[in-house]
Amino acid sequence: MGLSTRFTELLGVQHPIVLAPMGGSAGGALAAAVSRGGGLGMLGSANGDPEWLARELPLMAEAAGRPWGIGFLTWQIDADAIERALEHRPRAVMLSFGDPSPFAERIRAVDTVLIIQVTDLEEARQAVDLGADVIVAQGTESGGHGARQGRSTLPFVPVVVDLAAPVPVLAAGGIADGRGVAAALALGAAGALVGTRFQATTEALVDPSTAKAIVEGHGEDTERNRVLDIARGSRWPSKYTARTLGHRYLDLWRGREAELAADPRARHDYQQDVAQGEIPSLPMWAGEAVDLITDLPSAADLVATLAAQAEDALNRAGRL
Repeated sequence: MGLSTRFTELLGVQHPIVLAPMGGSAGGALAAAVSRGGGLGMLGSANGDPEWLARELPLMAEAAGRPWGIGFLTWQIDADAIERALEHRPRAVMLSFGDPSPFAERIRAVDTVLIIQVTDLEEARQAVDLGADVIVAQGTESGGHGARQGRSTLPFVPVVVDLAAPVPVLAAGGIADGRGVAAALALGAAGALVGTRFQATTEALVDPSTAKAIVEGHGEDTERNRVLDIARGSRWPSKYTARTLGHRYLDLWRGREAELAADPRARHDYQQDVAQGEIPSLPMWAGEAVDLITDLPSAADLVATLAAQAEDALNRAGRL
């Protein structure tokens, strides 16, 4: 039957479980599998690259007519990226990390569900003012990018739930099994946005070494930093750092970010090491709940597993 919430009713999905639109790993096969499994699959389009979309969007046919969406890094895109996405009629568009105001009205004008991810209360208030249909409250436990001075998921989510009501809120950050989904619902959220757990699936667009590192990793192996963004020449705003597994360049430059930014030779060395296969082409994004990830299932099967675990946890807590 699935857990019915305001989110599942709004999106027409069976389970209140959403694939985080992770750039570099949430491609068409992964998003389609999550949607096919009864969750909401979200393509991780990042900057809306036309070639990437042309390659990944046809794979959404595997969603078998189920709702799906697409996510963007708001600081990287322009209006053309939104227009290209809307041509394919996604059920939802998610905007993260940056000012969503230039794009919100256009998305809502075509009856597409507008999802805005927030990392602090200022962003949450803006999302409400812009008429977001769904708000994602991201805690600092999350893998990949998040607020440098953000708040943990447990205290942050209920504050956003109260601020945004009656807009449904999804919890994000440190959720890697059904107990985390159940906890999100207990906090008042209408569902959970899950990232790292879906990187360790058969459909994820990640290097096998990254999947292996996630399965073998521990929460204490993760660290939030700007070092790897600086080393690889990424233009991510300094407000957002990234939680990753350990990395050679992190060990070399930890606490010396300003020095690294002023050293073009170090950044050249990083690119050389990538080209020679000495380090992965992308950092190994991973959240604090990585300990809970021990296998590489199909994403469709994983959605069903997470939903069943969540129902069981809520039953045990006397919630159902």
